[in-house]
Amino acid sequence: MPRVQLPLGGELDFRPDWLAPAEADGVLASILGEAELTQESIVLFGREVLQPRLSLWMGDEPYRYSGKTFAPAPWTPAVGSLRRRLEAETGYRFNSVLLNLYRSGQDSMGFHADDEPELGPRPIIASVSLGAARRFVLRPKAKAAAPLRHEMTLGHGSLLVMLGDTQRNWVHGIPKTTRAAGQRLNLTFRHVAAAAR
Repeated sequence: MPRVQLPLGGELDFRPDWLAPAEADGVLASILGEAELTQESIVLFGREVLQPRLSLWMGDEPYRYSGKTFAPAPWTPAVGSLRRRLEAETGYRFNSVLLNLYRSGQDSMGFHADDEPELGPRPIIASVSLGAARRFVLRPKAKAAAPLRHEMTLGHGSLLVMLGDTQRNWVHGIPKTTRAAGQRLNLTFRHVAAAAR
């Protein structure tokens, strides 16, 4: 599938069938069997609240977002294998990953950009989705461009790579849904600068 050039600057490389269904089933089962995801709290508008999903930060470097610093869990065999395949097929290097487990349609991810300084000026974020399909929405950071919006469905075994100025000009999120939705595991791979510590 060709890359999508976003208006205002930004680029998406979407591969809906990156993993075949049977392979995606095996990867999902392996990761859930190895990784211990928990419901973390974050600071939002000055208050500490529980995130509406389970998560785990994994990799080589700590990461700070939403008012907290997350120490990395070591790579598990299944996630390490997925990382090596991702690097081999995309040519990009990743040293950390955030795992998010959406237990139902009521779990969500608010609009945000992965634009922390330790990710660099034009971060490459590779998102692998496993399990139930969910709607992924991008909207511009600039209020004047609010009518612009880009939506896609991230299904089982899909890969979405966000490139260029996507994080500078756009925010993205996974909205809640009232439709029946099974669990979904999302892994967002990135490269965190060691100097950020």
